[in-house]
Amino acid sequence: MDEVRPTSGPTAPGLASLFPPGLQAIYGECRRLYPDQANPLQVTAIVKYWLGGPDPLDYISMYRNVGCEAQDVQEHWHYISFGLSDLYGDNRVHEFTGQEGPSGFGFELTFRLKREVGETAPPTWPAELMQGLARYVFQSENTFCSGDHISWHSPLDNSESRIQHMLLTEDPQMTPVRTPFGLVNFLQIVGVCTEELQAAQQWNGQGILELLRGVPVAGGPWLITDMRRGETIFDIDPHLQQERVDQGIETEGSNLSGVSAKCVWDDLSRPPEDEEDSRSICIGSQPRRLSEKDTEQIREALRKGLEFNTKAALPPINSQRPGHDRPQSRKDSLESESSAAIVPHELVRTRQLESVHLKFNQESGTLLPLCLRGRLLHGRHFTYKSINGDTAITFVSTGVEGAFATEEHPYAAHGPWLQILLTGEFVEQMLGDLSELNTREETKLPKEYSWPEKKLKISVLPDSVFESPLQ
Repeated sequence: MDEVRPTSGPTAPGLASLFPPGLQAIYGECRRLYPDQANPLQVTAIVKYWLGGPDPLDYISMYRNVGCEAQDVQEHWHYISFGLSDLYGDNRVHEFTGQEGPSGFGFELTFRLKREVGETAPPTWPAELMQGLARYVFQSENTFCSGDHISWHSPLDNSESRIQHMLLTEDPQMTPVRTPFGLVNFLQIVGVCTEELQAAQQWNGQGILELLRGVPVAGGPWLITDMRRGETIFDIDPHLQQERVDQGIETEGSNLSGVSAKCVWDDLSRPPEDEEDSRSICIGSQPRRLSEKDTEQIREALRKGLEFNTKAALPPINSQRPGHDRPQSRKDSLESESSAAIVPHELVRTRQLESVHLKFNQESGTLLPLCLRGRLLHGRHFTYKSINGDTAITFVSTGVEGAFATEEHPYAAHGPWLQILLTGEFVEQMLGDLSELNTREETKLPKEYSWPEKKLKISVLPDSVFESPLQ
């Protein structure tokens, strides 16, 4: 449980040695930005995380920002977290890895909320939102980056608001801070509507952030969240969807490299009674498990669609977790992996399949055109990772390195992980056949699509099918 209290004033020189250096460095940046607010209201974790408390953030400071009339920036509340970076440097929360790398997770969160008329104190619900995001980071050890999107599926303030998801961007006013324990960046949370989140997923977060900056009531230059906003940027300017988002996907492709989904795949080239049949990964109380190496590779593929030397590549299956020998950063990063370091295929146990049947729920099925048009036609890959087990389906194009599916054997399985290689010509054919999935209207289920000459079948099924022990 948190409490709200004013912070103490500037640290007296004689107490500087008792004031945690990481905390002092961030306070310094806050004082630079708000020199007249030495004692802001602050939400404080009563029991600190390093003493067994539930909240990873020690503090969230709340400032009143007057905005900028010249840039048409309205007055708002500015929230700043303390705790995702290393505040203490004594390993009580974060492992100290040196001054040159990131401090802790390398960032703190900020949030800008429109100040309502007559509001004299900042609402405290954003502090709990920030604690929730921090808990995710600490528990998963997945860090956030500018341009990331967060599916929340609930009004951020638990009201009836349309603002139910988030994008992340660099805070427009706060500058990175070099502390004795490493570098701290400031990532700002931006509240968005469902349609804006979907556009960010299908195109890229940075593109949607730029559109939001251009619409004052949707955020403006400093991307201020207005929980009372009732229209999306596409309601305000209908041309943005076709002229910016759709055109962006067509020319640049999509940054979305994968999703968690309700999906299943069957090997139609083996009889069901065969113990090695891949259906055993979907049915029964003890599904086959992905190896740690496969899990790591899929996790990295889901994190970001990456290109090495302009060629898309699946992360290599390594004997170590990526980042294990890179103490300068706690974030696993694909950029540092060489595309030449792919483990030879003969070291990866795979099965070539003759015929496969893919099954998706409606939400996952509607992403198939995006997977094909926004990813594979741009030489990239796309992964569906089942939320109900270890099943995974990765579509790859002929230009993706590190894939174990090949043009000669386009369907290949590594345990419960299926890879499907599609040529450009076949992708174009599939896009035409799956065009009805591209509409926003509800599709009558079940729907089946089949390409007998390719020995491929796809079904889009109701959610209830995936809740049954038999798929």
